[in-house]
Amino acid sequence: MHFLALVLVTILMDITSALECYVCDNQEDNKGKCVTTIKTCDYGEDICLTELKWGSTPYWQEGAFKQYYVSKRCSTKNKCLRYRSSNMAYCSHIWWQDWKCSECCKGDRCNYYIISGSDQARSFTAISTTAILYDQNQSKTVSLMPHRCILWKR
Repeated sequence: MHFLALVLVTILMDITSALECYVCDNQEDNKGKCVTTIKTCDYGEDICLTELKWGSTPYWQEGAFKQYYVSKRCSTKNKCLRYRSSNMAYCSHIWWQDWKCSECCKGDRCNYYIISGSDQARSFTAISTTAILYDQNQSKTVSLMPHRCILWKR
């Protein structure tokens, strides 16, 4: 009887301590599925993985429309860290290039927010690519682009 109770308590502890992550695959923003679909992670999955991509799909074409792609899922710590490390070289946030970033977090539903906040970044992209400022004192033109500021001397 005590053995059965011990087994039951162990099973209940595993069930109640299971990690919950938001899950979605290649969504255009961090709304809808990405913030409403929750998965109880499988045994051994102890990390939530978030991936943010910027680019055109399925193949790169000159002048092709670029957009964000958000993916979220459960992972193990080792897999997530390997994945994050392999994406680090491509995590440039340069608006005219395709890029991919990933992030690992631990804790129930810790991946609600994404790395760059694609909704805000999309608005910022539209505004900042058209903004040109002129500084009369310095005789410099400043062109604002997403994630960078470039100065040209006249």
